[in-house]
Amino acid sequence: MEYVTLNNGVEMPILGFGVYQVPPDQTEEAVTAALAAGYRSLDTAAAYQNEDAVGRAVRNSGIARNELFITTKLWIQDNGEATTQRAFDTSLQFLGMDYVDLYLIHQPFGDVYGEWRAMEKIHHDGGARAIGVSNFSSDRLVDLIIHNEVTPAVNQIETNPYYQRAVENQLMSDRGVRHESWAPFAEGKNNLFSDPTLTDIAAAHDKSIAQVVLRWLIQRGVVVIPKSVRPDRMAENMQVFDFELSPQEMAAIADLDTGHSLFFDHRDPEAVARLSGVTME
Repeated sequence: MEYVTLNNGVEMPILGFGVYQVPPDQTEEAVTAALAAGYRSLDTAAAYQNEDAVGRAVRNSGIARNELFITTKLWIQDNGEATTQRAFDTSLQFLGMDYVDLYLIHQPFGDVYGEWRAMEKIHHDGGARAIGVSNFSSDRLVDLIIHNEVTPAVNQIETNPYYQRAVENQLMSDRGVRHESWAPFAEGKNNLFSDPTLTDIAAAHDKSIAQVVLRWLIQRGVVVIPKSVRPDRMAENMQVFDFELSPQEMAAIADLDTGHSLFFDHRDPEAVARLSGVTME
């Protein structure tokens, strides 16, 4: 496993396991299989409603807590300085842990500055070894950095061969923020798993398209958290450290970039309204 060093010195695996859209009743089994396959970084969120299942799998694994890197996220309904600590405590209770390794603001909506002040305190007090954000556009990220004491360690954003975020990647690198990808396989959109360019590169290395995509992200220094409920795919996704893409192959993948989201734009007013209306029981 390869690691990246965050801006506060904390080391994070460059490849982790995500549980977004894994049903709560399947999450414990999926995380158990992922840990058995060698994953040591797990990404969940309050909004996924499966933090408790992640926690059970970790406890039952017998793996020492300090060998794991656990990420969870703060949802919009808990926005603001007064409610962030309570939401964080609830996440810790569900996970059955004393701390997390990374705590993220899940969406760039609501009182993110109040949240960030509370998260700075959580970080200072040892509740989160690092804090960061998710889905922040470059302007919102820079504004948060300029007007606060702690620079986000991570910005987790949609990143895949069709939406590569090269400009954002450079800005984050310049600002000391680690780029993390969600939806690395674009959930199969644009027929990613039969793309001719990716197919040819995969054949040249005797690898799968999924492995090529993960390798492409890793060579860009992007942290990635693929999701699967199939143990064979989990194991396959781990086998990406024994080959390297050539500069020509990296350039060929770069040509696939469409420059726009395959899902939705977080700066679209309709998307803001829709996401802000999602609440959890």
